[in-house]
Amino acid sequence: MEKAKISIGSWAYVIGPYADHPVPLDEVVTKLSQFGFDGIELGGFKPHGHPDLYPTKEDRLKLVGLLEKNGLGVSAYVPDLWHLPFAAGDPKVLKEYHETFDRSLELCVDCGFQKLRVDTVSGTPFPADWQYQEIWERVVSIFQECSDKAAQVNKELVWEFEPGFIFNKPSEILKMYDAVNRPNFSILFDTSHAQMCAVVGAKQTEPREILPGGVMEFVKMLRGKVGHVHLIDSDNTLHDDETSTHAPFGTGYINFEQVVPALVENGYNSPWWCIDLCFWPNAWDITSDSIRYLRDMFSRLNM
Repeated sequence: MEKAKISIGSWAYVIGPYADHPVPLDEVVTKLSQFGFDGIELGGFKPHGHPDLYPTKEDRLKLVGLLEKNGLGVSAYVPDLWHLPFAAGDPKVLKEYHETFDRSLELCVDCGFQKLRVDTVSGTPFPADWQYQEIWERVVSIFQECSDKAAQVNKELVWEFEPGFIFNKPSEILKMYDAVNRPNFSILFDTSHAQMCAVVGAKQTEPREILPGGVMEFVKMLRGKVGHVHLIDSDNTLHDDETSTHAPFGTGYINFEQVVPALVENGYNSPWWCIDLCFWPNAWDITSDSIRYLRDMFSRLNM
């Protein structure tokens, strides 16, 4: 397997605590290069990688040039889709969702980015007034459509399950992969989300579903189905009662020296490992500590 490459999600410096004072992309890119990162996971959120900010191929070449100048690859691209809860089937939302996805896919083609990340957007627990099968089939269909569009231009789609979004039980996550059934569709395994979904059972519609073997059992359950990984710790809490708290490495319950090799043993074959400091208050200040933690661990694991 290729030597481990480390990236970090740029959204950590744009949303949440940084929404009022985002760190400019050129500053992020320059600093990540200085810290020794191999790449960045580019958030499509203003003022970073939104298609509006890079509307032409010439603009996109400049973006690629900025990354190449600083020696950074792109582990994945995260389209700005969080404001579009498509599962309910609102025609206007569906139209804008597809338009935004299409523009994001076009940007990925022009820039040479390989993977796009999606999620189910709508919150949990599952709304009581929704018809489960109808919503399930709609989400599967949209993921299939997006996967097919991506496949036409040789791109991959990765779905990031979260406790705060619908279909967050381990069995549902496995079932979603099987239902979408596209060769370029896979699971994005975020270790903090895995802890909250498989160990805590956070924000699940009753009855809760937790795995006796925890995250390690979850990894085995998803054997051959994980196409991308986000690494970050979990303290078994939620951020604002919505998504998993993305706690700094070493402050939570995840044994990375067990989980990382298990992911590889169970079929994860990409060199990329992305740090996710989403919503952490001082993410910018602990970025260098985070890569140092992973570099030390990968060294011990001979990766």
